[in-house]
Amino acid sequence: MNKRNGITAAGNWIVDRVKRVDGLPSRGMLVNIKDQTFSPGGAPANVLNDLARLQATFPLAGLGVVGNDADGEYLRRVFSELGVDIKGLQVTDLVPTSFTDVMNDETTGDRVFFHNRGANALFSPRHVDISRLSCRIFHLGYLLLLDTMDQADPEYGTVAAGLLKQVQAAGILTSLDVVSEESDRFARLVPPALKYVDYLILNEIETARAVGLKVRDEQRRLDGAVLMEAVERLYQFGNMQLVAVHMPEGVYMRDRAGRRYSRGSLVLPEGYIAGAVGAGDAFCAGMLYGLHEGWDVFETAGLASCCAAASLSRPGASEGVLPLAETLALAKKFGERNPPVVV
Repeated sequence: MNKRNGITAAGNWIVDRVKRVDGLPSRGMLVNIKDQTFSPGGAPANVLNDLARLQATFPLAGLGVVGNDADGEYLRRVFSELGVDIKGLQVTDLVPTSFTDVMNDETTGDRVFFHNRGANALFSPRHVDISRLSCRIFHLGYLLLLDTMDQADPEYGTVAAGLLKQVQAAGILTSLDVVSEESDRFARLVPPALKYVDYLILNEIETARAVGLKVRDEQRRLDGAVLMEAVERLYQFGNMQLVAVHMPEGVYMRDRAGRRYSRGSLVLPEGYIAGAVGAGDAFCAGMLYGLHEGWDVFETAGLASCCAAASLSRPGASEGVLPLAETLALAKKFGERNPPVVV
């Protein structure tokens, strides 16, 4: 058993201003803002927030860069109060803390993001003192939204890939997440990092873009066979211990030995979803919790689905996540769909 303990999450630290709107407008059109919430966002912030709310008994730590401003102070205060070690959350006077205006369609749960990259653009390997890391799992996110980490590297392909190699070399398991965006950068920036990733957790659209496939048809129906092929192509770039692809219908997983698993998402009642911001990170937090604790993969996916469902119950990313037993109880309360992929 790995004597290391805990999860360190590094990367994007964001303040989310989540606005609930009565629709997403076409160009030049107006919609109404019903209300607004203010919450932490970004891969490490959301994952650590969720793990703290699950009442994880192992150490949690965060690494990143925030501005010397009110938003940065807010993030430091929130995570200090949650019991997260934030000594590695460094402060800069050069640029403001990153923030995102999130527009949440109250009728469909769809959302769009307007992002200011801010201090996250500065985050680099020099902000990660690997000699001081005592964690079992190091989670990095989001690729494609960390300007310095996404830069080309002549030896490893990207700066992020070089960092992940060094973390692995220190005996730490690595986990990776990417951001959803409309671009052709996936195939250039994601594959180099996969050579040094143990756990890859991403959604079906990100999976497809990384390998140049389409896993949904024009009616947005999932093609399970294409999704399975997309994951196989990911394994051409790296020998991950586990790839977990989450989607509204559930999760599809493939491990290093070639074993495949699929599990359906929870059947949530009409009107339950208050916002989809952070649901993917909540899923990721559930996966990392189970992986850290050595749970069975199928059981781990069940917790991840429950975490995503809990997140969906509130407008912000994490405030819906409950202590572990209460989060797991959502599966019995709602039941789950059939697996989205036949394995």
